[in-house]
Amino acid sequence: MRFLHTMLRVGSLDSSIAFYTEVLGMKLLRKHDNEEYKYTLAFVGYADESEQAVIELTHNWGTSEYDQGTAFGHIALGADDIYATCDAIRKAGGNITREPGPVKGGSTEIAFVEDPDGYKIELIQASSASKGLQG
Repeated sequence: MRFLHTMLRVGSLDSSIAFYTEVLGMKLLRKHDNEEYKYTLAFVGYADESEQAVIELTHNWGTSEYDQGTAFGHIALGADDIYATCDAIRKAGGNITREPGPVKGGSTEIAFVEDPDGYKIELIQASSASKGLQG
């Protein structure tokens, strides 16, 4: 088995695709409208689905927002330089909700950005991403 994707329900598919492709630098891998059940799926990622996990953006027609609840936490992405990545995200119009720096009580460097639907994306300095959030 292998991890395939994470699905997020989004209120505006165009805004979400723009965020994940233009702000985070992913590619739109495929998109499909289901006329009968009134939804659209768009898959975004850094590589083809055959190579690594991706994000499935699901837009249910006629729904412009969702209550995220308290169960979902965040998506994590490794970045070679989270400081430069945050600068690029900010310049592209992204919302940095936690500036880059060491995690509380440790040395792993992290930052957080928020997508148009309020989903949190954690950026972890790639050199320490596999260590977890430790000191």
